[in-house]
Parts: sequence; C-alpha cells; structure tokens
Amino acid sequence: MNTTLRRLSAVIMVMFLGLMVATTYTQFLRADQLNRDPRNVRSIFREFNVARGPIVVAGQPIVESVPVDTPFGFQRVYAGGDAEKAQMYAPVTGFFSLVNGSTAVESAANSFLNGQADALWVDRLQNLLTGRKTQGSSVELTIDPAVQQAAWDALGGQRGAVVAVEPKTGRILAMVSKPSYDPNVLAVHSTGQAGQAYQDLLNAENDPLINRTIGALYPPGSTFKIVTAAAALEKGGLTPDSVIPAPVTFRLPGTSTDLPNFGGAACSPTGEQTLTDALRISCNTAFAGLAVSLGGDAIRETAEQFGFGDPFQVPMRSAVSRYPAAEGFTDDRVALSGIGQGDVTSTPLQMAMVSAAIANHGTLMQPYLIDTIRDPDLEVVQRTEPQAIRDAVSRTTADELRDMMVATVETGSGTAAQIPGVQVAGKTGTAQTAPGVAPHAWFTAFAPADDPQVAIAVIVEHGGDLAQGATGGRLAAPIARAVLQAALNR
Repeated sequence: MNTTLRRLSAVIMVMFLGLMVATTYTQFLRADQLNRDPRNVRSIFREFNVARGPIVVAGQPIVESVPVDTPFGFQRVYAGGDAEKAQMYAPVTGFFSLVNGSTAVESAANSFLNGQADALWVDRLQNLLTGRKTQGSSVELTIDPAVQQAAWDALGGQRGAVVAVEPKTGRILAMVSKPSYDPNVLAVHSTGQAGQAYQDLLNAENDPLINRTIGALYPPGSTFKIVTAAAALEKGGLTPDSVIPAPVTFRLPGTSTDLPNFGGAACSPTGEQTLTDALRISCNTAFAGLAVSLGGDAIRETAEQFGFGDPFQVPMRSAVSRYPAAEGFTDDRVALSGIGQGDVTSTPLQMAMVSAAIANHGTLMQPYLIDTIRDPDLEVVQRTEPQAIRDAVSRTTADELRDMMVATVETGSGTAAQIPGVQVAGKTGTAQTAPGVAPHAWFTAFAPADDPQVAIAVIVEHGGDLAQGATGGRLAAPIARAVLQAALNR
C-alpha cells in the first residue's frame, strides 16, 4: 500500500513539475513570441484598446487615436482624416493597421506609442496600482510643417522625393515621397476593407508604399561629383585651382566607348580646366578621367566617410547607398563611378547628408526624425541629442567644396536654385538609367553658404514633367529653391 502511494505521489509530483515548467516556458520564455503572433486575438485587442499616443509636428498632432464605439475602443486617425495632408506625412508616420501591421514611425516608436516601453515602467506601475487605463506617449517629430508643405507642393504630381536636414544637428526638417497614400484607409477596423486597401496599394503603379527618401536607390548622377571632388582634394593632392584634362569625349579604358559631355559640348576650348570649373559646369569627361587617375579605392574610401556602405537609422533603417567593391571593378567602371553612373547607387537622404556634412565643416551628423517623447503627463521621457558620426572630410576640404558648390549656383549648372540675398551652394545631377528612358533629375544643396541652416536633396524620377528634356538644373533645382526658401523663412 505504501509503495503504491509513493508511486502515486511521485507521478503527481512529476505532473505538477511538468505543469510548472510548461507554465513558466509559456508565460516567460515564449511570452514575447506569443504576444507578437498576429493570430493572437487578445494581443490585437490589447493593442487597439489602448489610447495610443499621438504623433506630433510643431505642437499639433498629425496622428491620434480617437474613442470609437467598437470592441477595439480606439480608431487611429491621420491628419484629422484629411486625405491629402495624410498622404503628405505618410512616408514619415507610416500606418498602424489591424491586419497589415505597422510601418515607419508607427512601427519604430511602437513601444512608446502603446505605452509599453521599458522607460515607461513608472507609468505602468502607477496604472497597475490605481487601475488607470494605459495611455501611450506622444512622439514629437523634427519635421517643420512649412518646409514639409513646400516640398510637397514643389514636387507636384511628379514621382520623386525631397529630404531636408539641419546640417549642424541632423534634424530632418522635411521628408516627402511621391506618389504617396492615405494611411486612414489602412487603419479601419474592417479586416476586409483594410486588407483590400493594402492589396490595392501593393498593386498600384509606382510603388506608393515606398518611402523614396530612404527606401529607394538611384544612380546619383553628377551630384556624386562632389564626392569625387572631395577625394581629389583629400587624397589626390589637388586644389580647387588644379588644372585637369577636360576633353570633348573620354574613351572608357579597355573599351571602344566614348563618354561625351552633356549635349556633346566641349567643357573648355583648351581641353583642360580647373577642378572648380569642372564641378561648376559639371564636366563629365573631366570627372571620368579624374576618377581613373584617383582610382576606385580613393573614391570608395571617401564615399564611405560620407556614409556610403552603411544604413542610417532615423529611426527607420534606410537602404544602403553603395559605391562598388574593389573586386572586378575595372577602370571603365571606375570612370563611370566618378560621374555617379554605372554601379553607384544612393538614397536621396544620403546625398542630402553629403551636402550637410560639407555645410557642417566636414562633420557628418546622425540624421533623426524623433525629437522628443513625452509620457501622458507630458513629462519628457526621451529627447534626441545631436550626435556626430565622423568627420567625412577636413574643415579645409569642406570649405573648398562649399566655394566650388557656390560657384555652381552662381554661374554654373545650378543657377535655377539662386535665392536673392542668399548664397546657395549646390550641385546638379542628371542620371541616365536606360537607353531611351528619360533621366532622373537631381539637385543637392545647402544655404546660406556662410551659415548653413538647411541641406537638401531632390530627385524627380524619369524627367518628371519635362520627360527627355529634363536636367537637374532645369527640373530639380527650382524645387530645391522653393524648399530652401521655406526653411530659411521659418
């Protein structure tokens, strides 16, 4: 009898031990996994039954949660339901959807917006003790509404992107991508409607869900000549007044292909010109030859100092801008890389940061979108402090590049970016993508040149309204001018 009881007790103890292990495993080790599982209805209701914090621009919410008489409790509303304004901010805010997840700031700052961040543990403890419902924190962005609106309006109905940055801090003042979308159609509580709206956007032409400022890679065209010029000054022993070859055409090494200048024009009647003049009028043959003489390694190292090869976290992760690896990188490809063609790719944000680093005396700052996070009592929980990444170039080189870029706007290819009474430093770019396809039009700049307050990059895809007649100077520079003016008038 005792033996039977001992055996029964042992079985019961093993069962209890198994139950404790299973419970611990489920509630502790697998808790996060189960909470994130999209099939977990309890998690879904918990997420949507919270007064999710607002996303704020210049003291005004551009995204907020409003009470609704449904099992979910709250409805996420973008720009007060104004579809166009919601589209203007969509690349920044992203969406928070019942069936489609979340993106952009809605995703990157989710733990603060839903009130579950570790930094909010005091609020969570107070809620537990008082029975108060959880409320999310407000996320205040660096976006300036006037600059954002100017970029949105100036880009018009064209495909492309505009990003503006404060050079001394890295604060992102504008982030516009077109075409865009209305996040309100994805935030509805009808799973059928939200799912169909998402599929419609996935199937739409021109990828409206992509934030082109950080998520799309383009050949940077002649805007990359800034980097090539920086390599020449930093590593090639040249000065702005150094004279370099500038022939009518340049034979790509090892090929029978001749690279022309824009429109087949000669850059100089003598077949040579200063480095400053080559940048000022954007001479292709001069920079192709310069790239070969410098070598791919020198240009690559300089590009990487500006951020190529690494993503930016703004807090969303940007696509990685690339300068080609050394292996198999022949001189003909090096020549093309010197003018931002061939295998070089860049996001608009990356080219804005190139200009921003030059404007900031050579120091590359970390770009960021979130300025301040406040708890429900409006106490500051987190504030972003400006952070330097590295010195991309020396102060002397940055000042020389600044002066060369000023010449580009004053008397060169970028005159359409001129602002009366303000000295603008800029560089045009016209990037070829495929034979017979209209080029991308680029412009990057900063102003005022003597005390930079804003740096910018603009891209208009495939010639925009000007189609085959587009150049960076004709199409992108006027857009940049409008945005620079808005930033300087704020």
